[in-house]
Amino acid sequence: MLEEIFKRQKEVDDLIAEVKKSEGLEYNFDKNEWIDKMTTAIIAESMELKEESNWKWWKKPKDIDIDAIRGEMVDILHFWVSLCTKLDLDAKQVFEEYIKKNEENRRRQKEGY
Repeated sequence: MLEEIFKRQKEVDDLIAEVKKSEGLEYNFDKNEWIDKMTTAIIAESMELKEESNWKWWKKPKDIDIDAIRGEMVDILHFWVSLCTKLDLDAKQVFEEYIKKNEENRRRQKEGY
């Protein structure tokens, strides 16, 4: 499934690049610019996710909109996967890095991290 997500995101990124270029807009950024743009987008989407929670303790709590929360999480995933592809990370590499980090986190917890 992760491979399919990466494939689809690459297709959408390529489509965006085509549209932007046809509009005469700059779309050829270096890796540093992509990191900046994508992390900014991830932060913005994360703040939208946060707005769906009851973090404002001084206000009357609202009902949680799970569908909106899921939508924001998927928006974050889109930008995250896009950044991975810009940094030449594919789904297999992400999986392998995740497994390594997960094992490290488990070890740390068992050792009293």
